[in-house]
Amino acid sequence: MKLAILSRNGKLYSTRRLVEAARERGHSVRVLDPLRCYLRISSDGFDMRYKGKPLAGYAAVVPRIGASVTRYGCAVLRQFELMGCYSPNSAAAIARARDKLRCHQVLAAEGIGLPVTVFGDNPDDTGDLLAMLGPAPHVIKLNEGTQGAGVMLTEKPSASRAAIETLRGLYANFLVQEFIAEAKGADLRCFVVGDRVVAAMRRQAPKGDFRSNLHRGGSAKKVRPTRAEAETAVRAARILGLGVAGVDLIRSTRGPLVLEVNSSPGLEGIETVTGVDVAGAVIEHVAAQGASTQRKRNADLTDS
Repeated sequence: MKLAILSRNGKLYSTRRLVEAARERGHSVRVLDPLRCYLRISSDGFDMRYKGKPLAGYAAVVPRIGASVTRYGCAVLRQFELMGCYSPNSAAAIARARDKLRCHQVLAAEGIGLPVTVFGDNPDDTGDLLAMLGPAPHVIKLNEGTQGAGVMLTEKPSASRAAIETLRGLYANFLVQEFIAEAKGADLRCFVVGDRVVAAMRRQAPKGDFRSNLHRGGSAKKVRPTRAEAETAVRAARILGLGVAGVDLIRSTRGPLVLEVNSSPGLEGIETVTGVDVAGAVIEHVAAQGASTQRKRNADLTDS
């Protein structure tokens, strides 16, 4: 099968592992920088070129679109979709997951457990906004931050107000959430592929921090999620329309709570910690679904 991987850097661990896994399974695979793809859109069809040459014949594409190129990357991915190419994560699903506020609204509407979250724009409403949330500590997050960047913990209401005023002065979009003390600085990363969790790890924040991201110095160990945790992770990914996702959960007294759903989860940490061939699971899922999509297209063409 002819596969494409949308990635700005073919040397990144996750991209390299996907290429290796695809070739080990006999697929033809190419890494494409989404910023070098350019599109022709017309009522008579959709075309795309890459460095002066046509892009065609790909059965499936695996998007590894970074947050800094979300808009353009999603436009390229959408073009692939319109040209009949399967993707485990659609452009629309990636956009939903990237916007933390929208993601939380969509998940909450479906009954997924989440930390209580508040959002507001006017400085005159800050006091009442925090009253809606409850007593400090509070967690303040940039709406499109990644890998723990743009996340802060405020211990007192005065600190929360000061942080909110500062972010508003920078015209930043942010959320404020309750702090789940019983999690003790730990979370679970569940790697979802299709309808199952293929690997999971428990991440622990370093001393003096509450962010458990490995990029922030956190530690990790392999875990087996509970049935409720696995079901929550799979259901959250499905609700957002993601066939491949990293779902971050925390354990609370009211059950598993979803912190974030990552549409382009890294492979290095979870493969190293768990020893699971996650890249292989992704490629096998993409190949199977890509083949199914091709068969359906061929059948539709025959019927027409």
